[in-house]
Amino acid sequence: MRLRMFRVDAFTDQVFHGNPAAVIPLRRWLDDGLLQNIAAENYFSETAFFTPIQSGFHLRWFTPVAEVPLCGHATLATAFVIFNFLAPTKKLIHFHTLGGDLHVSRKGDLLMLDFPRYVPQRCDTPALLTEGLGLQPKEVWNTREDKNYYGIFETAREIRSIAPKMNILEKLHPYQVAVTAPDDAVDFVSRFFAPSIGIPEDPVTGSMHCALIPYWANRLGKTILQARQVSARGGDLYCEDHPAEGRVRIAGRAVLSLRGYIPI
Repeated sequence: MRLRMFRVDAFTDQVFHGNPAAVIPLRRWLDDGLLQNIAAENYFSETAFFTPIQSGFHLRWFTPVAEVPLCGHATLATAFVIFNFLAPTKKLIHFHTLGGDLHVSRKGDLLMLDFPRYVPQRCDTPALLTEGLGLQPKEVWNTREDKNYYGIFETAREIRSIAPKMNILEKLHPYQVAVTAPDDAVDFVSRFFAPSIGIPEDPVTGSMHCALIPYWANRLGKTILQARQVSARGGDLYCEDHPAEGRVRIAGRAVLSLRGYIPI
């Protein structure tokens, strides 16, 4: 038996940039242990598996160590594979996931993710957060919907300078850590650290923008924003806030970097 696998760099139009994800179409679900082993072997921040269902596709995401409830870049990568290789006449893709029903559509040369909107709220600053980042954020926020701390900084220079101590940040589990600040070139920049689930630094993290988009939309007084994740690989996200719908839109590009098979 062979499984098809596509490696896609998401939130970029250049190979070796953005966030790489493995995308594996399945006819039926295989044993969860096998799926986790494949994700561990790939050692990308996410491996996406999907099966056809009547309303579209059932989509799941695995880090090298665990299944996660929501992932942006691997959803974008999966939609890229479906639009370009499996169902090129489609205009809209429906995904059923642990994070709810998601939709991806074409918007010019961008793929637009329709994701849930999370409401950020100010919270106390955990001592481990400051110790792990090596810098004191101006504020810290979280949401009721996810398990992230959002450290707010004053400058993009601070975000780029952070050299996190992963052994400290992993003690915040089940919480992961996002950091963000305004920037002159785009509306805001960010980075994301999730060492306790096998992702020391995620190159580009679509899911954290479910909270960052409402935060920055409210702070900047605008509903259309441009964001950049300033990891080593980097990535660009084009964002829209739709509070009346309880949704955000996260758009980006993607590029194929590998196509092959996994023998099992």
